Amino acid sequence: MVLAFVAIGVGTCSMYMGAVATCAKNFGRGKHRGLAVALPIAAFGLSGMWISQLASHLFLNRDSSAEDGEVSVVKLFVFLAVLHVTVGIIGAFGLRIVDENDMIEEAVEELERSGILDGSAMFTPGRTEHNYGAMERGDPFDELEDVKDPAEEEARLKKQWVLNAETRRFLTDHTMWCFALGFFFMIGPGEAFLNNMGTVIKTLYPPTLHYEGKPTSAATHVSIVAITSTAVRLLTGTLTDLLAPSPKAQHVQITTTARRLLPARGFSISRVSFLLFFAALLSLGLAGLASGLVQGHGDRFWIVSGLVGGGYGAVFSLTPIIITVIWGVENFATNWGIVAMFPALGATLWGLVYSAVYQAAAKRGAWSPGEGGGGEDNLCYGEECYAPAFWAMAASVWVACGLVLWAWKGKGGWSQRGIVV
Repeated sequence: MVLAFVAIGVGTCSMYMGAVATCAKNFGRGKHRGLAVALPIAAFGLSGMWISQLASHLFLNRDSSAEDGEVSVVKLFVFLAVLHVTVGIIGAFGLRIVDENDMIEEAVEELERSGILDGSAMFTPGRTEHNYGAMERGDPFDELEDVKDPAEEEARLKKQWVLNAETRRFLTDHTMWCFALGFFFMIGPGEAFLNNMGTVIKTLYPPTLHYEGKPTSAATHVSIVAITSTAVRLLTGTLTDLLAPSPKAQHVQITTTARRLLPARGFSISRVSFLLFFAALLSLGLAGLASGLVQGHGDRFWIVSGLVGGGYGAVFSLTPIIITVIWGVENFATNWGIVAMFPALGATLWGLVYSAVYQAAAKRGAWSPGEGGGGEDNLCYGEECYAPAFWAMAASVWVACGLVLWAWKGKGGWSQRGIVV
């Protein structure tokens, strides 16, 4: 089982990253870069909803011995296997970056003008800024005479050198680590909420509580989260294209002293402002759940799932958009891949916190007696099963907002360095 899910995780991540990186590199230099990045990310979030609905209608066990409404795991996983192979083959042939060499050439000129590549052995021997064909002894391109296609090999070496330079700059930028930590503290609680939503909903309905009709279900709120998350991802991608300022350069922004001049525009809102606003909505949803707003009132849970879904979707969409704006698109897959590891760590951390709070409350006897008791099956009912964990998660999002604000407006931050975001 572990080996199977490792393979599933690697395959899913590779296909997701391939799709987002292709869109970012092909369309990330235009005025619709936000929507270009938001679309595949929105599709990634929406896929869980339609597949879960499909499974609940088409892949149910028809065996009389099976529980009513139980999904056939074998049928579902065979379907997913065929689906992923088909989509993967289409992507292998269809995902192509157009005019990548021109993009690298522009990045080379930008990095040379900035001084980052001054003195580099790759470009200085016998070269001028616009003459990459001159050869001298000691030039790395001297060896290209023995290559079957020197032009293609030169383009490959140039791309490798540029990407290495941009990776070094990304990893040595202190604002990146501040931003990544903010993403960690921001997205982790959202992931933990999604992963544990089913058990949270069960705590709302103690066995002694008599209610009319069916209680709310996790499947309903998975759909609510997916819909709100997808809608907000598309909304933020579009709004940031329309309202956020755009830098003159479409590559890594290197300004450290003077502020770059913005295009003439009467009104603009920074992408970071959008990020902080939706992070506040995310924290509001978590705090609302922790406050007991929905305890015993499952019909109100849509407020929490809507706020968390919208905030979570916006944060997951705006973070890669901000990365393309500040650090360019040439090295986007590496840059976003580094930052995108943080949600897994955050989900693990907050999942453990929630589990510990839930288990501790269950051991203390947080269940409703009279219906067989909750101690036998270790189930927990009531606010204390989740409230401390979600108050901590809300506080985590507030800390994250402080970190992102420091990366933007703090000492040596993007604003002081004249970086347009």
